[in-house]
Amino acid sequence: MSNKLKQAAAGSLPDESWWSSILTDGEAGGAGLSTEDQYILVIDWDWVLKQYQDDQILVLTVTGHNRGGLLVENSHIRGFVPLSHLVDLPEKNPHTQFNHNLDAYLGRSLDLKIIECCAENERIVLSERAALSAPGQRLELLESLTTGSIVPGQVSTVTKFGAFVDLGGVEGLIHISELSWGRVAHPSEILSPGDQIEVYIVDLDIERCRVALSTKRLLPNPWDTVDEHYHPDAVVDAVITSIVGYGAFARLHAGLDGLIHISEFEGHPQHPGDVVTVGQQVEVRILHIDTNRQQLGLRLHTVKDELI
Repeated sequence: MSNKLKQAAAGSLPDESWWSSILTDGEAGGAGLSTEDQYILVIDWDWVLKQYQDDQILVLTVTGHNRGGLLVENSHIRGFVPLSHLVDLPEKNPHTQFNHNLDAYLGRSLDLKIIECCAENERIVLSERAALSAPGQRLELLESLTTGSIVPGQVSTVTKFGAFVDLGGVEGLIHISELSWGRVAHPSEILSPGDQIEVYIVDLDIERCRVALSTKRLLPNPWDTVDEHYHPDAVVDAVITSIVGYGAFARLHAGLDGLIHISEFEGHPQHPGDVVTVGQQVEVRILHIDTNRQQLGLRLHTVKDELI
């Protein structure tokens, strides 16, 4: 292992939940396997680690599926392919308890690469997307990347927790919290599959082939200068960006969102949606600014409010 690999392996990502969220659904249990098919497979870990370190393409058979992806194996290995790492994500099937129809994959052979293996937890994660690049290309590309650099990429998949970006043979993840300085309800509000973008590399874990990315860090943080432009009791223009049960979020300008709590609505409505709609232009009064927590408290500005 090179010195760079050893140094990367010693580090840790800012937030392990970024990656564990990918597998949450997939670890819930199996489907598509009959009782007689559930035999004990002795995994050849020496073989697995060799294939992983050499970045080899493997041909594995789909033996089952669960809510999060596919179960695959051959005579040496049994592992899991998350939905987000399939080249062609299957259509949603409203007639089953699962979000997607994975039955068509049963018995098929897939070209895959190992993107994570942990003998201690007996967990092996594979990717069909990663297998689109030539053997060894992943390692070459990973060793060329550096934390803090800005690189081009193409959005490959958008999920509820973020967006995967193909960097030319390696996929990185932009967690939803790294998409914008403002509040993002769903990553699809900002990115779509196929988008060509530039990304900032937050962190690298070469040993586990994990690249944490950001788009918000390419832009100035509006919270750094919020006190220069806004102050409590000021009345400013805003746009309603989302509505939740406890209030509505309003955007003062790009990356700067505040909350109008439901208690701040005149007439005490049962739901904020009874008063405002997403996209509506409104005037708001700034109640408080907390730069440390990056929070703005707002109230809808009304004629009655003007007289107070």
